[in-house]
Amino acid sequence: METFSLDEVTSGITSYESPVTEPVSLIYKALITGIRDYFRKTGFKKSIIGLSGGIDSAVCICLAEKALGNENVKALLMPSRYSSEHSVSDSVWLARNISVEYEIINIEKPFTAFEELLSPFFKGRKTDVTEENVQARVRAILLMAFSNKFGYILLNTSNKSEAAVGYGTLYGDMAGGLSVLGDVYKTDVYKLARYINRDHEIIPESIIRKPPSAELKPGQLDTDSLPEYRILDSILYQYIELQRPASEIELEGFDRSVVERVLRLINYNEYKRYQAPPILRVSSKSFGDGRKMPVVAKY
Repeated sequence: METFSLDEVTSGITSYESPVTEPVSLIYKALITGIRDYFRKTGFKKSIIGLSGGIDSAVCICLAEKALGNENVKALLMPSRYSSEHSVSDSVWLARNISVEYEIINIEKPFTAFEELLSPFFKGRKTDVTEENVQARVRAILLMAFSNKFGYILLNTSNKSEAAVGYGTLYGDMAGGLSVLGDVYKTDVYKLARYINRDHEIIPESIIRKPPSAELKPGQLDTDSLPEYRILDSILYQYIELQRPASEIELEGFDRSVVERVLRLINYNEYKRYQAPPILRVSSKSFGDGRKMPVVAKY
C-alpha cells in the first residue's frame, strides 16, 4: 500500500506513478459494479437472462455471474426453427462452464400458435419483420413469466450500437429491468469477450468468431440491415459522443449515403430508446440521462 502526506498531495509532487489500465478492464469492472450495486440497492438477489448463443448475451451472463454469483443467475435458452444447432450447444457449454443453471424452452409451439391465430388477418401478405418480432416477443413473455414467478430481474442484453439505430424489438429483446450493455458499442462487446477469456476460454471461441445474427429468419445476418460494426460504431461514436455533424464525419472517409442513413436511424429511433430499460452508464454520452433528446423531432 502506498501512503502520501497531505503536503505531497497538495503540492502535486509524489513518487507514485499510476499504472496504465486498459479501457476494457475499466468497463468490465464498472459493469460488474453497476450490476451488483443495482441489485444491492433494490433488494433483489437473482437475475435471469435469455441466452441466445450470441456474443451480447454471452458477455452479459459472464458479467452477471461475476457480480451476483452463479447461484443467483438463471439462463433461458429459447431456440426457434431458425436457431442454428451450435447456438444451443454453445449456450449450454457456456452455462455449464460458469456453473449457471439453465433451461431450454423451444418457442416453436407458441410461435406456430401465433402464426395460426394471425393468418386469417395476414392472408395475402408476405412474411416480414412482423413475424420476426413475434418470436422476440414470445421470448420476452417466457423470460418475464420466470421473472414474475420466481422473483428474478430480467437483465437486458442489447448493446449501444443496436440501441442507437433501433435494431431491436420493443416488448421483445428490448425488455428487461436493467440494460447491462446499453452503453457499450458492439465492437467493445467483442473486446469484453476477449478480456473475459484473457486467462482461459470461458466464452466459447465459436460465439466470438461467428457473424452476428438475430436468427429470426433463414440465413439472417446483422449486416443485411446494418453496415459492418467497425464502420457503424465509428460513425456512432463521432455523432453521439463527439457530436460531430454529418459533413465532418464524411471527411473521415465514410460514404455520404451510409453516414446519412445511420444518422437518420439514430434520430428516428429515439422513441424506442425512451422505452428501453435503465442503462448502466460507462461513457460520457449514454442514452437516457446522458443524452437528452426529444422523443420525436423534425430534422
